[in-house]
Amino acid sequence: MSIASLSGHLTLAPGFAWLGTYPAMLTFAVATCVEVAGYYIPWVDHLLDTIATPAAIIAGTVITAAVFTGSSPLLKWTLAAIAGGGAAAAVQTATVVGRTGSTAATGGLGNPIFATIELAASTLTSIAALLAPALVAILFICCFAFVGRTLWRRFRTARIAVPQKISASASS
Repeated sequence: MSIASLSGHLTLAPGFAWLGTYPAMLTFAVATCVEVAGYYIPWVDHLLDTIATPAAIIAGTVITAAVFTGSSPLLKWTLAAIAGGGAAAAVQTATVVGRTGSTAATGGLGNPIFATIELAASTLTSIAALLAPALVAILFICCFAFVGRTLWRRFRTARIAVPQKISASASS
């Protein structure tokens, strides 16, 4: 969010302008590096998950509230708690369950692989969020082309099949 705000791609709600500052960006970058490094150390990853679960829900709520501008505080915080906090809770729960399964299956030795997959997924998700308008446009064009192609094939097949049926019934 800090990078998007600083680069002019995201407008933050008035009370959350601090998220788009260089000190905030630096703080978030350091925290991210420490967290990612910690997830590569068996057993430390579980400690981080214990701390991160409530923090993720709070962060998801605050981040979602930060992008709601021009709405009543009741609506803003209700949507932020449900959408942002709920989504963060779901993702965090999935990673905790996955990491617990990895630890149970490999004694913690597979957790760095799990951490790498989690890091790649979160990086791709962040990039996709920034590119969402372009990705949606590309997806729309692809869907439109697919539907158009399918309809054209059906129309062409039906048009070719009709004369054959007529000529077959006319000769009998």
